[in-house]
Amino acid sequence: MGEGRGSAMIVVAVLCLLAVALQCEVAQAATYVVGGGNGWTFNTSGWERGKKFKAGDVLVFNYQKGAHNVVVVNKAGYDGCSTTPRNAKVYTSGKDQIRLVKGLNNFICSLPAHCASGMKIQISAA
Repeated sequence: MGEGRGSAMIVVAVLCLLAVALQCEVAQAATYVVGGGNGWTFNTSGWERGKKFKAGDVLVFNYQKGAHNVVVVNKAGYDGCSTTPRNAKVYTSGKDQIRLVKGLNNFICSLPAHCASGMKIQISAA
């Protein structure tokens, strides 16, 4: 009877350690405000330099609702300032929070001439 109880205690201990490890992984996600105090605006390109992004980190895009938007695009959309693919996700709340995926994450403002004026960023997340 004592042997079974000891095994159960070990299982419980292992499960507790796993739960703590999972919580630590979630807690490591960082939140970044795109553009810092200026928010998501013209000439934001370059804001990402020097930062180490990881998959799961959250980007916060702050801007005046209606004045801008945030569109998640592929590399061609980023390079050409176009909403490629056509079903690209568009955010318009003015306080958008977007979780990074592993690899390249491309964001533009699709309002006329905004992307060409520097409202685009490309983030590489490990």
